[in-house]
Amino acid sequence: MSRGDLILMGPPGSGKGTQARLLADGPGWVHLATGDLFREHLRKGTPLGKLAGQQMAKGEYVPDDVTVGMVRQRLGEIPPRERIVFDGFPRTVPQAEALDALLAEHGRQVDRVIIFEVPREQLIDRLAHRATCGRCQMVYSSERPPRVPGTCDRCGGDVHATARADDSPDVVRKRLEVYEEQTRPVVEHYEHAGRLVRIDGLGSVDAVRQRLTGAMT
Repeated sequence: MSRGDLILMGPPGSGKGTQARLLADGPGWVHLATGDLFREHLRKGTPLGKLAGQQMAKGEYVPDDVTVGMVRQRLGEIPPRERIVFDGFPRTVPQAEALDALLAEHGRQVDRVIIFEVPREQLIDRLAHRATCGRCQMVYSSERPPRVPGTCDRCGGDVHATARADDSPDVVRKRLEVYEEQTRPVVEHYEHAGRLVRIDGLGSVDAVRQRLTGAMT
């Protein structure tokens, strides 16, 4: 199995966040999700958070300098012995280049980039019907419900339907369009570098986790 840091990629609703959280439940891993960073800064009312919130509400990507600034700050808090699973970052080629530079400053590198592939119709359905654990933020959908209705598989917290502004039908379509326009070049960037592995994102959480484990070896 690779020993460097890991990037999980995929369009909104592909399940990368769920798999990143499960991976980070194990020893030696830290989950770094830009979505979580954005929401934390929003909650605190920081200038970076306000800028991020304006873009997220429209389904657009947060400017690179804002995102990179948040990631730079978080990287400084992670011990060198902990491996990082990046979730939702990088989303543009300039972010990918900035990440390589940031990691080099900390003596780190990414040696595996895994992308979850899910048909567009399935993504729209997942985002329209997803529910979230109020405690640990694990995400569920009609395709992937919790084993016990209303109870999180991961932490036992309450699972409830979410009504995020960026999950409305119009914004979902916009988010998928932005992904195709801006993130596909990142996929090609890592593919050309020989670091990209593609896996099927359909099926149960456990089935996808097995594919992820196989892709990491």
